Amino acid sequence: VTRKRKRPGAAMARDKPEAAAESEAAPELSYREQLDFLNPIAQPLASRKLTRKLLKCIRKATKQKQVRRGVKEVQKFINKGEKGITVLAGDTLPIDVYCHIPIMCEDRSLPYAYVPSKVDLGAAAGSKRPTCVIMIKPHEEYQEAYDECLEEVSALPMPL
Repeated sequence: VTRKRKRPGAAMARDKPEAAAESEAAPELSYREQLDFLNPIAQPLASRKLTRKLLKCIRKATKQKQVRRGVKEVQKFINKGEKGITVLAGDTLPIDVYCHIPIMCEDRSLPYAYVPSKVDLGAAAGSKRPTCVIMIKPHEEYQEAYDECLEEVSALPMPL
């Protein structure tokens, strides 16, 4: 049994590593294509520019080991009261896997935003595996990038 909504070129990217590098080289087109795979709860969605900034900040945070990856780990540290920006993937199905995370963030007034792709989110965190939730913790090494992301994510309109 195969999934009905399969991404174009997903099989080719597995066979040829240069195909994956090519798709990263043209983010303008891929961002728009990724929007087709969003689930209904992906609000507030980061713009293309903010998505790039968030993924860059995640890469910097990963180098400093200041990243929480995956639903279980992020949920645990939100409950413990850890502060940070929560970044969720908008193309995760089924949504039941992580639909409680935004509510937890709102209860604790933590900023959160959705990016279109779980594959990009996982890659930014230095993993070959797609990731649906990541929390970026503040750190002095990348404080400027973090503050910029925090400001923009906080300015996003929250869903009703």
